[in-house]
Amino acid sequence: MEWIITECVETAGCELEVSAAFIGEDVLICLKGGERPHLGCVVQTEPRVSLTGDGSVSVTSSVLNFPGHKDEVICRWMAEKVSKELGKRVVCTGDFIRMVFRRRRSGRCREVLCV
Repeated sequence: MEWIITECVETAGCELEVSAAFIGEDVLICLKGGERPHLGCVVQTEPRVSLTGDGSVSVTSSVLNFPGHKDEVICRWMAEKVSKELGKRVVCTGDFIRMVFRRRRSGRCREVLCV
């Protein structure tokens, strides 16, 4: 597998690396950041017709968090955004919990989440 996109972003004084690759028709996204990157959560999404009945696209998401990890927030946001825009199944995984907690305490968490 070859990463087709790798982007490093610095926001709120923190680095976050986002890598993505196609696995057949599906998309794999890996987020990495903080002092000791590791896997803290996995989010999988599948696009579908919205339940509102207006024909728009929505997604169904499933989340697996390792105990004590809160990485779902940004991994879910990223997976759902990409799934809706591309109309593809997406798996997003990663960990950056130290960074998120630090920013939340300082009141700057929104900057990190808007990457």
